[in-house]
Amino acid sequence: VQLQASGGGLVQAGGSLRLSCAASGRTFRSYVMGWFRQAPGTEREFVAAIDWSGDSTYYADSVKGRCTISRDNAKNTVYLQMNSLKPEDTAVYYCAAGSRATGRGSEYDYWGQGTQVTVSS
Repeated sequence: VQLQASGGGLVQAGGSLRLSCAASGRTFRSYVMGWFRQAPGTEREFVAAIDWSGDSTYYADSVKGRCTISRDNAKNTVYLQMNSLKPEDTAVYYCAAGSRATGRGSEYDYWGQGTQVTVSS
């Protein structure tokens, strides 16, 4: 599976962005999809995950209530809608594909290249 993340950019605090992650391959619907982020000088952290059907979603406490993960299996795409953005959300955001909906990055098998999100105060 190859993953291509997009949709990042510069936004003011309180604004919104929608990230997309397009996947190649016919097996996309069998994968759990996750979003992670990494700010300079920090470790990669879990943001959100969604199971293969889209029925179950999981969020980090830091984004719960502000972000929504969704997927369109017909389009081989997973989304991350981010609202009420804060400067501390500034990071490179990565999408990942795996077999378990977990917050541990080591359990994801495939990673996209990342898209930069910058939130100005």
